[in-house]
Amino acid sequence: MTDPFPHNSRIAIVRFSALGDVVMVSAAVRALQRNLPNAVITWITSPLAYSLLQGMQGVQFEVMDKPRSMADYLAFYRKFRGRQFDVVLAMQANLRINLLYPALQAPVKIGFDRKRAREGQWLFCNRRISFCDTHLVDSFLSFVETLTGQAAAAIWELPVDKSDRDWAREQLQALPKPWIAIHPHASKSERNWLPDRYAEILKESIARWHCGIVLTGGNSPAELALCDHLAQLAPGHTLNLCGKTTPGQLAALLSEVDILIAPDTGAVHLARAMNTPVIGLYAVASPKLTGPYRQMEFCVDRYPQAVQLYLGKDSAQLPWNARVHHADAMSLIEAGDVMRQLETFFGQQQ
Repeated sequence: MTDPFPHNSRIAIVRFSALGDVVMVSAAVRALQRNLPNAVITWITSPLAYSLLQGMQGVQFEVMDKPRSMADYLAFYRKFRGRQFDVVLAMQANLRINLLYPALQAPVKIGFDRKRAREGQWLFCNRRISFCDTHLVDSFLSFVETLTGQAAAAIWELPVDKSDRDWAREQLQALPKPWIAIHPHASKSERNWLPDRYAEILKESIARWHCGIVLTGGNSPAELALCDHLAQLAPGHTLNLCGKTTPGQLAALLSEVDILIAPDTGAVHLARAMNTPVIGLYAVASPKLTGPYRQMEFCVDRYPQAVQLYLGKDSAQLPWNARVHHADAMSLIEAGDVMRQLETFFGQQQ
């Protein structure tokens, strides 16, 4: 956009879930506040996201579940009938969400570029960000730059409540230091690392550094079973909080630990937002796209090898969002790869 918007613009942001995406979008919202400090910002999001974002100063929230039925869409349209915005930032692109955009009255609706405007989002927007083969955080920051004509940088400042920070410190106080968090499960099984390799690094880390291991995750049966198995390997050195944290509590925990080990999942972005180093485990997607933003020095990146082995191609020649959908891709990451990153990290702390 060539003409900058007035500083008191009424701006609607649409982004529901997943949690990692919401964390990345929050960096763009902070950038928007810095560039347009008098803007009235309304963020339309889900209850899970709001449980983390609640208390974010300068942002009004409209909290609702993603629509699942015609009745849900009708309720959304009724809710926003008569409300006027100056601009809508359409930061989510799938058909279920795209059908909400006509309900939001604004002369300007900014969506993704044609390559990323999934499932026809471009039909519902009249402006778009420019395409760039870069990290997802940068794509969200592009909305701010397109709107304001100013550069946008990622600073999170998540509103983690003092009660959550106190809770996290209380949970960790009996655990030997240093503290390593392991979030072993991703939402998609193809991104999951091998359980026996998590077990290997857990045992080797405790033997080497006499550390405490914090296990985190959701409440799915697979996650609970894996974390329970890992916790039993070293009862005096492990704290199993899998399925026992709210998003705010998880953020507080990740702010207290020394480092996180995790595959491509939302905990990576939450740790990054809390400025905690991450050993990210990547083979299905490139960490350049979904890794801890601008702090990838400890990631294990086997994406190029996975592309070569399972797709028979050079990763540099693939589209920006190409994934390796192969059940064995993550097996390319060895336990020794992770241990070397831990050695480098703890070596730098001495």
